[in-house]
Amino acid sequence: MEKDRVDITHSIDALVLLREVGKALTSTVELDQVLRAIMEMIAKLFEPKDWSLMMVDEQTNELYFAIVVGAAADKLRNVRLKVGEGIAGWVAEKGEPVIITDAYHDERFAKRVDEGSGFKTDSLLCVPMICKGRTLGVIEMINFNRATLTKEHQELLQALADFAAIAIENARFFHRIKELTIIDDCTELYNARHMHTVLDQEIHRSLRYNHPFSVIFLDLDHFKEVNDTHGHLVGSRLLRDIGQLFKVKLRTVDAAIRYGGDEFVIILPRTGKKEALVVGNRLRDALNETVFFQKEGLDIKVTASFGLATYPDDAANKEDILRRSDQAMYAVKESTRDGIKAAE
Repeated sequence: MEKDRVDITHSIDALVLLREVGKALTSTVELDQVLRAIMEMIAKLFEPKDWSLMMVDEQTNELYFAIVVGAAADKLRNVRLKVGEGIAGWVAEKGEPVIITDAYHDERFAKRVDEGSGFKTDSLLCVPMICKGRTLGVIEMINFNRATLTKEHQELLQALADFAAIAIENARFFHRIKELTIIDDCTELYNARHMHTVLDQEIHRSLRYNHPFSVIFLDLDHFKEVNDTHGHLVGSRLLRDIGQLFKVKLRTVDAAIRYGGDEFVIILPRTGKKEALVVGNRLRDALNETVFFQKEGLDIKVTASFGLATYPDDAANKEDILRRSDQAMYAVKESTRDGIKAAE
C-alpha cells in the first residue's frame, strides 16, 4: 500500500511538471522565445552542465546547433552534422532515443566534432523531437551523472522534447503565415503593405539614434514592351529575377520591396544620400549588365529609372520620403531614363 502511495505521488509530480512544461512552451509563437523557454525548463529540471538542442535544416538535410550550453559552446555554434552522421544524426534519422555510456567506442560517434572543439564526450543521452511523424531535431545531454540519471529523468526529457517539437512546429507555422501577409507572391520581396511598417521602424530608429536612412524608388523602363512581345508569364518571371538580383546586391539589413507593377522600393537603413547614390548606381550597373532568359534564347535586357531621397534631409515623414524619391525617379523617367537622381 505504501509503495502504491509513493508511485501515485511520483505520477502526480510528473503530471505537474509536464503541465508546467506545456504551459511554458505553448505560451508564445515566436521561435526564439520557444527556444529560450526550452533552455529555462531544461536548466530547471535537469541542471545539466553540457547539453545542446540541434535542429534539422530541411533544405540541406543537416543538423545545426540552435542551443549550445557548456564548455564547447562557442566552437560548436557553426558545426553541422548530416542527418545520419554521429549519434545525434542517427537519432534524427531513426527517430529513436539512445543512451551511450562510452561514446568513443560507439561506431556511430562523430569524433570530428570533439576533435574540432577540444571537448571530450564520454556519455550521451539523446532524444528526438518529433511532430506529425517528422523529426525536427534532437536534444542531447552530454557527460551526465550516471548515478543520478533515472528512468523517470529519461521519460521526462522525452516528454519535454515532444512538447518542444509541437511548440517549434507551431512557431514555424505562425512564421510562414506571417510571411504570407508581407511577401509579394511574384517577386518574393516584401510587399507594399510591409513597406509602411519598415518605414515607420526606420523613422523611429532615426529619431532615437540620430542617423539617416534613404529610400530608392525605381521603375523599369519600357517594361510593357516585354509583356507585349513575350507575354505576361515571361514578364512575371522577369520581375521575380530582377527582384532577386536586387536582393543579392543589398545588405541583409536593407529592405527590397515590390511597390506595384514594375516599380520597386529599396529602404537603406543608416545610409546617407552619398552612400545611397553608390548603392543605386551599383543596382543600376547590375541590372544593365544582366541578360535575362538566355537559356530560352530570348536575351532580354532591361534598364530602370532611379530616384532617391534621404530622411530627415529631404522629408519629415514617410509620405514625404516616398513622394520625394518618386518625384526624383519621374524626373529621370521623363528625361533620359536609365539613370539615377537624388532629391534636391
